[in-house]
Amino acid sequence: MWDFLRKRSLTQWIVVSLFVGVSIGYFDPELGKSLKPFSDVFIRMIQSIVGPILFGTLVMGIAGHGDDLKRVGRLALRSLIYFEIVTTVALFVGLLAVNLMKPGIGIALDKPAATGQQLAGNQATFGALLQHMVPKSFFEALANGEVLQIVFWSVLFGAALTMVKGKPKEAMLGFVEGVTETIFKFVGIAMKYAPIGVAAALAATVGASGIKVLQNLGMLVLTLYGALIVFALVALYPVCLIARVPIRRFLKAVKEPALIAFSTTSSEAGLPLAMQQMESIGVPRRIVAFVMPTGYSFNMDGTTLYLSLASVFAAQAAGIDMPFGQQLIMVFTLMLTSKGVAGVPRASLVILSGTLATFGLPLEAIAVILGVDVFMDMARTTMNLVGNALASVVMARWEGEFNPPPEARAAA
Repeated sequence: MWDFLRKRSLTQWIVVSLFVGVSIGYFDPELGKSLKPFSDVFIRMIQSIVGPILFGTLVMGIAGHGDDLKRVGRLALRSLIYFEIVTTVALFVGLLAVNLMKPGIGIALDKPAATGQQLAGNQATFGALLQHMVPKSFFEALANGEVLQIVFWSVLFGAALTMVKGKPKEAMLGFVEGVTETIFKFVGIAMKYAPIGVAAALAATVGASGIKVLQNLGMLVLTLYGALIVFALVALYPVCLIARVPIRRFLKAVKEPALIAFSTTSSEAGLPLAMQQMESIGVPRRIVAFVMPTGYSFNMDGTTLYLSLASVFAAQAAGIDMPFGQQLIMVFTLMLTSKGVAGVPRASLVILSGTLATFGLPLEAIAVILGVDVFMDMARTTMNLVGNALASVVMARWEGEFNPPPEARAAA
């Protein structure tokens, strides 16, 4: 029995905790509500790693590849422009979907509607947000969880580090890399506690809101899947047509790595095969080797769509009527904070935590969402992989180096 329990994956334990938490909240609402401190422990652990992870990954992403970016020059610039356009479309599709479907309406989190209205009224203007981005002290920004300030300072630090030469640069990069790797392990430890945090969060939520909360979570999952389909139709399909991508051959090549990503909920698990498959359909190795790994920092289509959707879901669940203008500011924040953390386990959880904290939204929503996150993770990681594979083909076309095999050209 012990061996059986020990061999269960974290995903399996989270699914079990979902049912345990719902059962406790349904059959004994008072007990469910009393378990909330166990959920708070999990949330506080996640909050504590946001700053270090953003700093480490952004500095490594900029300074660690600075020389490569200079060498590839034009390809780097074109890739980054493409990534930013596509991920921005993904953010807005998620924003539109969550405003149309309103999956968070009806959930009762800690903050009542009156408090939510007050929080919404206190949101900063765009000008104030720009001013607030610059920290007086980096360590103060870390202590207070000021995500935008951490991003701003880390980007400047990374840019400055690219100008440093020799051993000082190597020493600093080694330190930052060591911190980042350690934080990755910290995330892994924190996620071991996730089943307890999820069970406690759902028990408290069901105890307060009743079993109807499951309808909202089911609607959230369906909204994400629907939004990803819309994104593929309004963004990726037109890109295929504009770049003259051989759609049938591309889909055949990307099918197997996409299935790996879907079943393992890990974009990286399908990356090696996806890179091989893109080479097999005519993308030069140098383009595949640059575009796809870079895309896992800057072109996470599924994750960015999910982040905009989940953030507004949290506002709806807290009874916060967030004006569309404030949602646009939040999208701008997500555009900055969603870069560079793809290698982090549950990276979207980290970014979502920072975004909710920045805009005064209830962090309790994270633990509630995590109960069904495995179902959403399957879809968004698949979209991440497909989007990056497509980006490599588009860049090959843009560079005039796409060279499909003879049989493919004959078929075309």
